[in-house]
Order: sequence, then structure tokens, then C-alpha cells
Amino acid sequence: MTGRTQDFRLPKGGVIDRSRSIRFRFNGQWMGGYSGDTLASALLANGVHLVGRSMKYHRPRGIMAAGAEDPGALVQRGLHDEPARTDPDWRATQTALVDGLEVATIGAWPSLERDMGAAMGLASRVMGAGFYYKIMHGSRWMWEHVQEPLIRRAAGFGDCPDEPDPDVYDHRHVHCEVLVVGAGPAGLAAAVAAARSGARVILAEQDERFGGNLLGRRRAIDGQDGVDWAAAMEARLRASPDVRLLPRTTVVGYYDTNYLVALERVTDHLGLGPAAPGRPRQRLWHIRAKRVVLATGAHERPLVFGDNDRPGIMLAGAAQTYLRRWAVLPGRDVVLFTNNDRAYEAALDLHAAGATVRAIVDSREAPGAAMPAAARAAGIRVMTGCVVGGTSGTRRVTGASIMKRSTHGRAVPYALDALPCDLLLVSGGLSPVVHLFSQSGGKLRYDPDRVAFVPDRSAQALGNAGACNGTFDLAGCLSEGAAAGAEAVRLAGFDPGAARTSFAVDEPDASAVAPLWWARPAEGHEHAWGQPFVDFQNDTTAHDIRQAVREGFESVEHVKRYTLTGFGTDQGKTANINAIGILAEALGRPIPEVGTTTFRPPYTPVTFAAMAGRDRGEYLDPARLTAIHDRHVALGAMFEDVGQWKRPWYYPRPGETMHQAVARECRAAREAVGVLDASTLGKIDIQGPDAAEFLNRVYTNAWSKLEIGRVRYGVMCREDGMVFDDGTTARIDDTRYLMTTTTGNAAAVLDHLEDYLQTEWPDLRVRLTSVTEQWATVSIAGPKAGILMGRLASGQDLSPAAFPFMTWRPAIVAGLHARVFRISFTGELQYEINVPWHQGGALWDAVMCAGVGLGITPYGTETMHVLRAEKGFIIVGQETDGTQTPLDLGMDWIVSKKKPDFIGQRSLTRPDTARADRKQLVGLLPKNKRLVFPEGSQIVETGASRRPPPVPMLGFVTSAYWSPALDSGFALALVAGGRGRIGDTVAVALPSGEQAAVICDPVMLDREGARRDGHAA
Repeated sequence: MTGRTQDFRLPKGGVIDRSRSIRFRFNGQWMGGYSGDTLASALLANGVHLVGRSMKYHRPRGIMAAGAEDPGALVQRGLHDEPARTDPDWRATQTALVDGLEVATIGAWPSLERDMGAAMGLASRVMGAGFYYKIMHGSRWMWEHVQEPLIRRAAGFGDCPDEPDPDVYDHRHVHCEVLVVGAGPAGLAAAVAAARSGARVILAEQDERFGGNLLGRRRAIDGQDGVDWAAAMEARLRASPDVRLLPRTTVVGYYDTNYLVALERVTDHLGLGPAAPGRPRQRLWHIRAKRVVLATGAHERPLVFGDNDRPGIMLAGAAQTYLRRWAVLPGRDVVLFTNNDRAYEAALDLHAAGATVRAIVDSREAPGAAMPAAARAAGIRVMTGCVVGGTSGTRRVTGASIMKRSTHGRAVPYALDALPCDLLLVSGGLSPVVHLFSQSGGKLRYDPDRVAFVPDRSAQALGNAGACNGTFDLAGCLSEGAAAGAEAVRLAGFDPGAARTSFAVDEPDASAVAPLWWARPAEGHEHAWGQPFVDFQNDTTAHDIRQAVREGFESVEHVKRYTLTGFGTDQGKTANINAIGILAEALGRPIPEVGTTTFRPPYTPVTFAAMAGRDRGEYLDPARLTAIHDRHVALGAMFEDVGQWKRPWYYPRPGETMHQAVARECRAAREAVGVLDASTLGKIDIQGPDAAEFLNRVYTNAWSKLEIGRVRYGVMCREDGMVFDDGTTARIDDTRYLMTTTTGNAAAVLDHLEDYLQTEWPDLRVRLTSVTEQWATVSIAGPKAGILMGRLASGQDLSPAAFPFMTWRPAIVAGLHARVFRISFTGELQYEINVPWHQGGALWDAVMCAGVGLGITPYGTETMHVLRAEKGFIIVGQETDGTQTPLDLGMDWIVSKKKPDFIGQRSLTRPDTARADRKQLVGLLPKNKRLVFPEGSQIVETGASRRPPPVPMLGFVTSAYWSPALDSGFALALVAGGRGRIGDTVAVALPSGEQAAVICDPVMLDREGARRDGHAA
């Protein structure tokens, strides 16, 4: 294999392993690197600066930064050899170089160098802020057939794999006394100080190496080289049994009560193939810490000027990092543009490494003395009071135009000098990484001395240390980190001992930064120097921000959305502060008044696979099984998911279709006896002296006078008067009730009840306990259910005459202590037998055995739906969609007129909820009896579909089945003014055309309840 050579790799230096050469392929071309490289450092070593295209104008983009803040160096990882493992949107600056790595540019066609999308740049003058919003208001045909398809095709960052991900992803939940985020100088000092106490300490660092900016700058701590000092601190921490070190781990979210989420890249650095045996590809850590120390550092800001986005324009600190950490010289002809002294060090380092530094362009008239003097002593030209006004070049910068800066901040319209260069370094100061602090609920303040937003008021148990706190000098970072670590363990209840807060460091002096939000040209020359980019991924310019202000946008959040500043994978890490500064100037307001946008998790992108962990495929959702599940499997049941429960759907016999099996089960329940596993119904144990009053408030009907041993049906509403859930509740004793809920709504009902108890009625003495999984329930229904119950409960009179409907009693059933309820969801004589969960299988076996000779037949949820629909019984969530009141369902009888209050009562008194034209529950019988309407079908007036659209909809079908008892298809439906239209013929609109149906009462079988009472005809 042949390819590029590492012409820009220095012969020595760097924290890389030169004994381990690595081959990788970029856009089909083979290149070389070393172990310890990132993809970005290896590309730069091979002289590659052009790596991608911007999203909007498809302008050439290069490597700007060295970490998570880089906005442009995005690639598709893995292409042909492992198509299932291909990943879009990998940041080259954070991608570990591994042997055989294959990456390609995203969003460029047919090639990176000759991208046809670059033609979009020709229209940049008319594609400013709000362009996408504005074109939506033009021709509808143009939008649907031209504009939207083009925008959708151009959107996105790479291609997702079509095949299932073959890798494994883990989740871990851990607790600690102190979590330190960031392993730079401040973070290491904090972790060491905390570890001395014996507290459990976790140190998380997004890089694979600890040390932070010590890896990219020449520093000495206590006479020891900074890189060696970091290695010594790491070794010291590894020796402590109470410390957990997490390299390659990015803390992406900070939530309430010191709960943080971190993504660890466990094996991504080992290659794209299968992960090491027993090891996941990535791991999501769920960390709960008593105290947190944030030592997340700071991002260097770029500067805004004409055509400041060309490949070869790089942050000064990033160039210094590539030079010292990876021994890569990013360019040989260098110009540096800065508004602070820190950037001078990068120019001096590059000069010492053999690069020609043609000039340092400093926007300040009077910078600090030390660094300019050191630069001049090295023979470097220093140009103060000047700015870079524009650049030249296409696929890489070739020159910089230097302008004299006027006293009011603008540049004069003529060039002072034009300098050739292949590397333009920029530095606009440092922005503390306050993302996690803001996510925690902390408040920021603008510090004019640091020209940055820094942490102000904390909302959680945390401390800030180092550059993220606005402390940019090394000595201050170390001292602040050590103090924060010691304070954290002290507040966590441990003795930190005597914490060291003084360190001897060797670093150059740096004076204060001078604000420079935009190197603006003189009036009338705004577009002469090219586009001044603020957000490099979304192609947002300074002109876009000013345009947004002219069009009436003043809120920083509105401007963000209108101009797309801060959107994208980098979330504006290099763009946001410059954008706020430009917005403040345009509004004529101070920056603190403008404020910042909201920092939201995740801090860096997280794959869906990592969020899912092992909970995918059959493990996507917990499968809850009843105690009788294995009996259903043995009977050949087909299952359906109801909530998280696996419920028998129907029991097909050999050769039976679903339709035939359900019809057979229905006939058995109507003519003999059917048996159902009802264990999944939600059950809530309600206890306390105020339990009856509590039920009075949550149900629409009255409960105070319900006797012990009786059962009552109830409906719950939300505050808006709409039905929330229904079920039966039995009174167990004076202060105890057992409530049942729908299967899928059990958790929601419990949350609903607890919410009211804890926030609205904390004075009520009531306790709620979910007991769904403490009871197994077998329901027997049919005209022969009484005979079967007599066999099961021998010697006890459980006949319908002695055991009335809507009562319960304790009994011995098949030798088991049980609670038996006389309730019915089928309209037949029905008994629900409840036994402790572990006895559910034994009860089922006994029921099946006792039913021999009676035609006993297990039935599933589909048959249950048919039986209940024949009786007009509703299922919340099927006959309701959150817009039905009890009155709409024909259940005005269940709404008490005497109770002083209940949830939803006020809303039910509104005239709107009593309108006669509201959609009301009715039955529907097709004229063609063999027809079963699809659920959700629209109901219209007869002949309406032949009229010009739009066709008014009267309502829709909520449930539809074939009924053996009725020998017809039938349905329940919601129809506008339906109860007043019983007997009317309407049409159900189907793809095959209109089908006539007659509106009828929703109760289509045994309206008098004779079957329920054991008097079946």
C-alpha cells in the first residue's frame, strides 16, 4: 500500500509511540500515523487540512481545534468492511487512530475537493438568516416538490447503518462521595486532595490521557515537567483503592440531586471490529455523588473576520497542542491573530520547531510587555493595533490581509500588509466550559476582565475549579483544584487532612484579554473582505446576527434559532460567546443584559445504542409474566403486549385461524364456561382513616357509604373533566380498600393518586401500595360458572343468590385461601378468584381440572374485548382518547350530584362539556352483517364521500369485532350527537367505498343483566 508520508511530523517529541506504526485510509487514500495519534493529528502530519464541508454553503472546512469543540472535522467512520458498524458524525479530533481505520468525508458529492454542493455559496447573499423559514411561505408546489426535497437531501451529518448494531453497550450505576469532572491540572489536584480522606472518588476525563493542557504546553510543576507530573498524579490515584479512574469518559449530563451521566468509550480505541470478549463498545455511567467538583477547563475562542473559515485557520492553542503532544507542525508559514498574550506562546513554540512565523497581529494597541518582547527577540514581527481583515485561498489558506484598526473598533478599508501563509492561528480569549454547571441549574455572570461568562450561584452540591471557574493561570488552577477537592470531601463527611494549596510552577505571564467580537470593516465595505463566520458548522455569519436584529429579534434564544447559531454537533462551543458579543453590539446593550443561551445535555453527542444499552430487541422493555404464564405457553397461546405484560391473546387449536379461535372462545363463555388469567389488572391497596374521603375525591361517584364486603365501579377524571381511568374498588375493612385499574394504566394511576396525596391533600391520612404482583387472579365466566365454583369451593354457598353481584368474600377455593369477587366484565355470571401470586399456577390447574365436563375453555384478551364490547363496556384508551367525559360515554349516572367536590367536577359543570353535539359513545351495526369495520374508520353522512372535499367527519370507530352471539359484525363508535341519532343510518368511509351502518345503543346483548345474575336464556 502506498500513500502520503508524514511530512509534517517532527523527528522527535510528542506523547506518541513511534514504535507502533498505524495505517489508515481517508477518502480512499492510505496514510500513516502512530499509536497515540488522533485522526486529526495524523491527518495534519500527512499535510491534510481540508477534511469536510459546512452544512449550508458547503464551504471547505479544516481542523480548527484539538478537542470536543471542533466544529468542522466530522467524518464517517467505517464504510465497507463493517457496514453494520459504520458511524456518522465522528469528530476527527476525538477519534483514536487505530490500524485499518477507514473514514470518509460526509456531505460532499462527488468528492471532497469537487463538491457540487459548493454552488450553494454563490447564493449566500440571498440565503441569510431565516432563509429556510422564509421560503416556506412561497409557492406550496415549489416547497413540496423542489425546496423541501433539496433541503432534506442536504441535511444531516453522514449515513446511519441499515443493519442492526452488532456491538454490546452497557450501563453502570455507581455512587461516590466525590466526583471530579476533568483531569487537567485542577482536576488532578482536586482528586488527589479528595483521595487522601478515604472517601470514594471518581475522576472522569474525556481524553484518553490525563493532564489536560499540560500535554500541549511546556510547563513545570514543583520542578517536574508537566506531562511527568500528570503521570505521577495518575499513578498515585491508581494506587488508591477508593479511587475509580475513567479515561475516555465524557460527562454529558448533570441532573437534579447530583445525578450525572457519563459516556465511556470502552473499546472504540481498539478498532472497528468486534469488541474484546466480555467488553462492551461503550458504557453509560449513571453516577450519584454527594459532592461534585467541576474542572472542565476552557475553550479557546476563534476571531471573527472576513473568510475566517478556510482550512488552515486554527486556534492557537490547538496548534500548540498538535505540536507538543503529537509532534506535528500544522504549517510552515504562520501568521497569528490575537487579542491576548496567551497566543504568543504558540507562535514562539512553532518558531522554535522550525516554522516561519511571519507576524503576530495583535488587535490591542498596548499589549503586555513580556510576550511581545519575547516574540521580537525571536525575530518575529509584532503588529499592534491591527486585525486580519480577510484571507485568500480555496482548499487551504494562502494569505492574510492585515488592516489597521481604528479607534472605534472598525478596520480601515485599506490593507496595511498582505502576508503569505499556510497556517493562520487565531485566539480570541478563553471561554470557561460552564455547560455542566449550567445544566445543574447554576447561574452565570459575565466577567468583563476575563471577557467570559463564569459560574456564579450554584444550585447543587458542587464546586468549580480551574479554567472553568475563570482561573486561567496554572498556579491558580492547582491551588483552586486542591482546595475544591478537600472542601468536597469535608462536606461529604470525611477528613481531608492538611490540603496543599501552594505549587511552584513555571509559566509565562499573560495580561488581560481585550474584547474583539468582530474585526469589522469600515462603513460600505462590509462584504468586501468576505464572509465573517461565527458558527462554522452552520455557516452563520456576523451579518446574519445583525440581520436578525434588524428583523425584530432581540432575545438571544430567538436569535439562536433564527440564525442557527449554536446548533449542530458542537453546540456552539466556539461560536456562542462571539455571537453574544456581536448581538450585544447590534442591540446596543451590555453583554450581561443580553445573557446566554441555555446549555442542555448532552454536552457531546451520545449514540442511541449507548442510551439503550442492552435494553434493545427483546430486551427493549421489561417483559412481565403472570404466575400462570407457563400454562398458557403449554396451551399454545398467542401473546400480545399490554403495557409490559405478556397476555394470552387467543388459544388457537391445530388448524384454527385467529377468527375461528376467538369465535370458539366467545361461544364457550356465552354457552358454557370460559376461564381468563386476569392477574395483570392493576391493584392498589389503599389504607388509612381517610381512605373513604380520598376515594370520594378521586372518583366521580360517592364512596362514603360503601359497606365492607361490597364492590363499586368507579370512574376517575382529570382536572379537565376527561376520563382518566376506570375500575372497581372493594372495601376490605373500615380503613382499607382494594382498587383495580386497567392493565396498561396501573402505574399512571398510582402516580396520579400519589401526586394528589403529596401535593394537594397532604393532610389526608392515606397510604397507597401497589399489590398487582402480590395477587394472581383467575376469572371464570359463563352460565356454568356457578357449577364450576361449587366444585371448587365445596361446602360454601357461593351461588348467585347467596353471593350477590358486586360483592366479595374470603373463601377456600381448591384448598387455597382466596378472595372471590362477584363482578363481571363479560356480562355473564362471573367470579374473580384472587390468591397469593405464588399459588396462581396451582389455582389455574385446579380450575381446569374441575371444569372437565363443563366445556371449560381458556380465552384471551381478544375474546375478552368481544364480550365486553357486546355489553357496551368501555376500555379507557380505546373508547377514549383523552377528550371524553363520563357524559360523552353515556355514564352521567356515575357522576355524583351531591358530593361537594371531586377531581374534574368544576370542568364537568361547564356548558361545553354538556353540549349535545359532542362525540358520544354509541353502537354501530353494519347493514352487511359479515363486515367488520377497521378500527379508526371515519364515520360520515351517507353520500358525503361523493361530495367535494373537505368531507365533514361525524366520528370514528373505536372498537370493532365479529360477534358469534349477534351473528354479525358490530362496533362501538364515537359520533357527534350520537345518542340522539340512534336508529339513523350513516356511512363508514372505507378504501372500497362507503359502507352503511345503523347507529344503535352500545349495549347490544342482555340489557337487563339476566345473564350476569345467572339467569341465562
